[in-house]
Parts: sequence; C-alpha cells; structure tokens
Amino acid sequence: MVRPSTFHSAALFERRPYHLSEEEVDFFDGYGYLILRKRIPDSLLSRLQDATASWIARGEAAAPDDPWRSDFKYSERPGGRVMYRVDYLHDKEEPATLELLGSPAMLGIVESLSGPNFVPTYEAVVFKNEGEGVAVEWHQDAVHPRKSRIYNVGVYLDSARKGEGEVRVLPGSQHGPADVCQVGERHGWNPPGVVQAELEPGDVLIHDVMVVHGSQDVVGNALRRTIYYEFRPVEQILAEGPWDRDWVDKRLRLLRLGISAYADAHPDAEAFHWNAPTDYRPAVTGDLAEELRVVHTAHTPGSYCSAGSVVPAKIRR
Repeated sequence: MVRPSTFHSAALFERRPYHLSEEEVDFFDGYGYLILRKRIPDSLLSRLQDATASWIARGEAAAPDDPWRSDFKYSERPGGRVMYRVDYLHDKEEPATLELLGSPAMLGIVESLSGPNFVPTYEAVVFKNEGEGVAVEWHQDAVHPRKSRIYNVGVYLDSARKGEGEVRVLPGSQHGPADVCQVGERHGWNPPGVVQAELEPGDVLIHDVMVVHGSQDVVGNALRRTIYYEFRPVEQILAEGPWDRDWVDKRLRLLRLGISAYADAHPDAEAFHWNAPTDYRPAVTGDLAEELRVVHTAHTPGSYCSAGSVVPAKIRR
C-alpha cells in the first residue's frame, strides 16, 4: 500500500506534459523509488553514452597531472585499481550533460517533486566496467529530517537486468534511518519485498536518498553506466544546510545555463518553463570555468555498514 505523502510543493505551477502524474508522485512517496521508461530521447542518450565513454577512457589512462584527475574516482580491487566514477560532469567538454540538466525530461520530474524552487546539488556518472561487478553494499545516500524530498534521478545509459548486478531497492525503507548492517546480515541480497530494478538505456530510476539500496557483486557483467543528478528544494538547504546561500546561487546559475543549453540545442521543441521567483534565478557571470564546476565543501552524511556498525557515509552512493 502506498503511504500517504506528507510533502507538498513549495508553490503551485501550471502542469505540462513533461511533469509527473499525481499517481507517480504518490508511488514515489510511498515506496521511495520510481521507474520511468524511455524518458530520455534517443539522440541525447547517444551523446551521453559517447561522453561517458570518452571520460572513462581518459580516466583509465590519466596521468597524475591530468587536470581532471581529482574528479576521476578509483578503487583497489583484487585484480588491481579500477575506475568507477566521474564527478562534476559539466566542465568536461561534453555539452550533453548540461543539456540533460536543463531538459524538460529531467526538470519536469524535479518540479513535480520539489516545486519550482529546486537546486541541482550533485552530478556524477557511476559505472561498473565489463567484468568488474563489485558489490555496492546496502546503504542510504543521505539521512535528513525529511521535511522535504531529496532524491537522485538516475539516467541509465546501459541495460541493467536481474542477476547482472542491478540495483536492489527496499521499498518503503526511506521513512527513517535504517540499520543497513542488519539488512545484509539477516537477509543477504534478498530481504522481504526487495525490488530488483531492471532498466534499459534511456530509462530513469528516481530514488529517495534515504531509501535503502545496493547492488550485488557479479562475475562477467556487461558495462553499466548511470548518470546521477541529485536535487533539493532551496528552502530545505537554507534551513538545514550543509551549504549556504552563496553556494545555492552558484548552483542556480548552473541550472540557468542548463536550461539555456537545452533551448539552444532544440529551438523547435518545448523548453522547460522555469517557474522559480526572480530571487532564485541569479544572472550568470560569464565565467564558465567557475559556473560549470561548483564544488562541494560539505556533505549530508548517509549510512553504510562498516565492520558490523552503522556509521555516517563519507563516500556518497
């Protein structure tokens, strides 16, 4: 049964075809996740696939002095060091990610869940290379007072099927802090009610940052890439942190650039109609090097399991 929502949009806005339905919003609030099929147009999807492929290739060959080196993330595995993530996507010479940010396909989701006053807070591509399906243990991305919706929009660039290290979600687990250690200890990867999320390229998986999720290790998996954008309401950030108004304004300038990028690339298509008040639509400065890469000086702790104890997460997702 879907749990009634305790959230409300910050303001009314005219509903358009790109918004979520009331039934979809209710499903998300009740279960902590929502799958949208074929949400991303094929032409944009193809350019996103090309962009991430080029970043992965560069990251795997990156020298210590590569200017993007700090945004490429690696992990030590039994077979050696492997790359698994790229942070801060919009300054990486591939305009498709900025276009995605400002697209109606993306922002229609966001306005439906947050109302007009929203902030893009994170952007990254997370991937499992072919044959490197290492587990991502049960966790919650970020734990917060739940006075507002905070969520990730995951755009799938490759297929994710059952038995191939797909994301597993515990529906309804987002309503409070969870003992993520206990989930694995008691049930492994098959707790009661678990959902194994099967998605195809162009599909979108939205998940609440407090829903418990993870992915099982697998041998011989295919490449799986997912672009994640996190969003939060302006009011939530200003009331709870961990960022200040100056940081919010920098992120809102990034959003303005994304909306313009989509409109410029698709002059004959319906663009996103930004309903935020003027105070939350700061003018861009023209310094793209600063505006396209707004770094995080703080994070909202999540939870993950370490040596049998639930501890604040220092590495997100």
